[in-house]
Amino acid sequence: MRRPPRTAWQSLSRPGHLLSAWPWRAAAYLLSGAVTGAVLLVGLVSALAAGLALAVVLVGLPLLLLTALAGLPVARWERWRLRLVDRAPAADSHRPPRASGLRPWLLTRLRERATWRELGHAVLLATVLWPLDALAVTAALGCPLAVVATPLLLAWGGGEAKVLKLWTITGWPAASGVALLGLLLLALGGYALGVAAGARAALARLLLGDGPTDQVVELTRSRARLVAAFEAERRRIERDLHDGAQQRLVALTMTLGLARLDAPPDGPLAAQLAKAHEEAGLVLAELRELIHGIHPRVLADYGLPAAVGDAADRSAVPVDVRLSLPGRLPPSVETAAYFVVCEALANVGKHSGAARAEVTGGHGDGRLVLEVSDDGVGGAEPGSGSGLTGLADRVSVLDGRLTLSSPRGGPTLLRVEIPCEPTAHSG
Repeated sequence: MRRPPRTAWQSLSRPGHLLSAWPWRAAAYLLSGAVTGAVLLVGLVSALAAGLALAVVLVGLPLLLLTALAGLPVARWERWRLRLVDRAPAADSHRPPRASGLRPWLLTRLRERATWRELGHAVLLATVLWPLDALAVTAALGCPLAVVATPLLLAWGGGEAKVLKLWTITGWPAASGVALLGLLLLALGGYALGVAAGARAALARLLLGDGPTDQVVELTRSRARLVAAFEAERRRIERDLHDGAQQRLVALTMTLGLARLDAPPDGPLAAQLAKAHEEAGLVLAELRELIHGIHPRVLADYGLPAAVGDAADRSAVPVDVRLSLPGRLPPSVETAAYFVVCEALANVGKHSGAARAEVTGGHGDGRLVLEVSDDGVGGAEPGSGSGLTGLADRVSVLDGRLTLSSPRGGPTLLRVEIPCEPTAHSG
């Protein structure tokens, strides 16, 4: 059994298209688009004119801001109207603000491409699309209905009727023939409405950035969930190794040390205990380094500035750190930023030939910004085994961006930006 059509496009290929509700749904979609565009044109012109006129006394600035955000409600209305000709829901591509309040909401919306795409859609609807919608409804529905009504017009007109104000009909045979022609045009118009509405809906989805948004949004969310789960698992492994295996190795090392004190100093047992004691110490040092690489305790306990300072102290190249943050950041952001800094400093020590490096950064305008620079020879490339490609992928999952500037001869500058807000996270 064939599934019922879900869009006006699909209905066009079905034999019962003209007898279904799809032609009328298409007409309602186009007609509501024409009305919406006409009202929007008046509203945008009035708001823009008033805002520009009052901008001198600053009263018009909020009005101009509201005009810039006019695309938001129009896009929401357009997504609702799309259900008339396409039953697949149109996803909203806006990100939720990272904090509550008007200012974070405005900053989030004004930085999004979706906001400006929707404003462009609103302007296009108000200037170009609504006349086309009105023309499509008039040509495909209004004109054929006017032709079909010729016998009625002839009866009311006292033996004379004007067809579309172009042809004069004076006899009933001619009026009947014109009415039959109108029925044929009306049938063709039913298909034309489906084509026009389908094309119009596809254009709206393109302008609003929908496309396969449902799948893309879900994929992005699943990637973010995987990163969060991965970081949580890293912290769990770090805690288990720190509180379990490391403590047992510390106890074993102490036990071996005490055993060395009790063993005869010149016997073979003392030599074996000394060797075992040294091996246990090496294993403990390697385990501590492994734990630090999995998820440093200083990052979980004291935050990003302390962890970056610790990484700078362990760097092979002297590093100046100037990092100021208003508080703790989300754990995933702190972790991503920390490992970017660590990888960058490792590359400085291995490849740059630099005498000094610098880590600077802070938080402002809803984002964390970090820069790692050095005075080395430059020429670094992300895809040359530096490990930055994987870190860039990690940053991109958080809607962040990682850029590298490293011309031949230097200097090298690595910059990372991650949208976030301070949080009450305590480790």
